[in-house]
Amino acid sequence: MKPSLQISCFQIPLDWNNPKTNRIRIESYIEKLSNTDVVVLPETFSTGFSVEDLYEEAMEGETVVWMLNMAKRYKVVIVGSIIISENKKRYNRMFFITPNGVIQQYDKWHLFGMGNESKFITKGEKLPIFEYKGWKIKPLICYDLRFPVTSRNTEEYDVILCIANWPKQRIEAWDTLLKARAIENLCYVIGVNRVGVDENGLQYIGHSNCFNPEGVAFFEIDERENILTTRIEKGVLYATRKKFPFLEDRDFFTLKI
Repeated sequence: MKPSLQISCFQIPLDWNNPKTNRIRIESYIEKLSNTDVVVLPETFSTGFSVEDLYEEAMEGETVVWMLNMAKRYKVVIVGSIIISENKKRYNRMFFITPNGVIQQYDKWHLFGMGNESKFITKGEKLPIFEYKGWKIKPLICYDLRFPVTSRNTEEYDVILCIANWPKQRIEAWDTLLKARAIENLCYVIGVNRVGVDENGLQYIGHSNCFNPEGVAFFEIDERENILTTRIEKGVLYATRKKFPFLEDRDFFTLKI
């Protein structure tokens, strides 16, 4: 077990449907990191949130291969989502790729109807927990953050990782929901959101952050392009849950999948 993880949150702009440019920008940041265990990229990091103007790739496509190479070359876990075409369906798929080439994945469960995502993307069928060096990690993609039932900590996970394209006009909800998910699940919550303006005219102002199990933010609000790095610790998590054993009184339920 690794008692702590250093996490780097990539709060970056995304060029519309231009995977090569986005990959070059991201690697220029990765190569400057030191001692980072996990690199977290925004939702649809290679294209922006362009579900109607789709730029889709296969599992064997350039971006997944690039993620595998980045993880191996820089000895970090790479996390981020891209639009994947598989079996004549499209998924907003989040990848968690380790330095030794292990791929864990999650297909977005809650599709954003207001943005027509549900017209072009297929809903995921599983709610997995990623595992890495003794850490149990709950993946969420953007809109998932609004739905506490599927986030409920019934699996004793340690961390929520939420990646997003969350626009400025609803940023107060983003800030509030990240904090709420940490408090109600007694876990770390890491939320990574992009910056910049997309081809639909939507403005994104980041507010990426990490919250401890008591809901305390690690960072001041930041609206610039930036790499935010912090460390999360198992000891702090265990101590908080021992001091505040609220999860012992949680409700248990069964989801209809």
